[in-house]
Amino acid sequence: MINSKLKVAIVSTSLATGGAERFASLLSKMLEDDIVEVHNIIINDVVDYNYSGKLYNIGKLSDSGFSLYKKIKKGFLLHQYLKQNKIQLIIDNRPRNHFLREIISSLIYGNRKKWFVIHSFNLENYFPRPYFLSKKIYQKADKLICVSKEIEDLVIEKFNFSNIVTIYNPFEISEFGINKEVSQSDKYILFFGRFNEKVKNFSLMLEAFLKSEIYNSGYSLYLLGEGPDLKFIQKKIKDLDLKKFVRIIPSKQNPYEYISKSKYTVLTSHFEGFPMSVIESLAIGIPVISVNCKSGPKEIIQSEFNGLLVENYNSTLLAEAFKKMIYDEELFRFCKNNAAQSVAHLSLENISIQWKNLILQIK
Repeated sequence: MINSKLKVAIVSTSLATGGAERFASLLSKMLEDDIVEVHNIIINDVVDYNYSGKLYNIGKLSDSGFSLYKKIKKGFLLHQYLKQNKIQLIIDNRPRNHFLREIISSLIYGNRKKWFVIHSFNLENYFPRPYFLSKKIYQKADKLICVSKEIEDLVIEKFNFSNIVTIYNPFEISEFGINKEVSQSDKYILFFGRFNEKVKNFSLMLEAFLKSEIYNSGYSLYLLGEGPDLKFIQKKIKDLDLKKFVRIIPSKQNPYEYISKSKYTVLTSHFEGFPMSVIESLAIGIPVISVNCKSGPKEIIQSEFNGLLVENYNSTLLAEAFKKMIYDEELFRFCKNNAAQSVAHLSLENISIQWKNLILQIK
């Protein structure tokens, strides 16, 4: 056993806004201990989530100059930091969708041990084309870590890698800020996450909400978040004549008061990885209605046990699910009672054991 700490760098786009970024903050907490020294390296200057270990904010140090100059400077700063701090293991948590950039990153990382996290079933976010060249990059990785079994199966099918494992995303109950059980739901259903139509499919969500007519029973749809498609969503709400029934709420550092008071939360994505919003909702006792997109929801949601899992791209079936969880009080209560226990295995403490076992293989 080596007495000195293993120096680990978690490289992320930022520590704010998205599920992958949220995961990075939790990963730092899982790894920072007596045998691991964590260095959080972020490319963009945005920090909302709490973290453990040291922070190196490349974005803040390269915020001036034209675009190409900033990219070159970021690469130089990253190379310099890895060398000066004698980083031994890099956990790359970024999207990796540009081949040339990943060639450069591979050169910067050098001969250090490299683990790559894959957060989405949409592999083009992580395996830049052409795929045969991506395969050469990832063959040099010590580990590919997928956040769902479906992603792992897809990567094996396409690339036949053996250096691959699945570790689910965790939740951290201590940060929820819920001091007492909420016994009575307010009359709204909730989406929380990034406003990105190409991923989250707000069109389907709003069309199903309209068809469900649960607003006639006093229920609203709350959309909590931020992102590039806010204006698209606002226009869609207006076009469907839903302005009186849909409320848009800016992103909150602690969204859990909104989650805990909702009737249930909703996910209608085209694709996911292992959606944090689903496990965090269930962890505080809120059922989830989700489409059965690739990937993640079916590995978390047991239909009519802790929520409802619905065929994707079917607004009629989704509308029926919206109504069922409102009007079938026995089903709602049953799902609510089962929600928290159904994801107990995904607690930060449990998932950290799997990460630390991987670390011990290095130590």
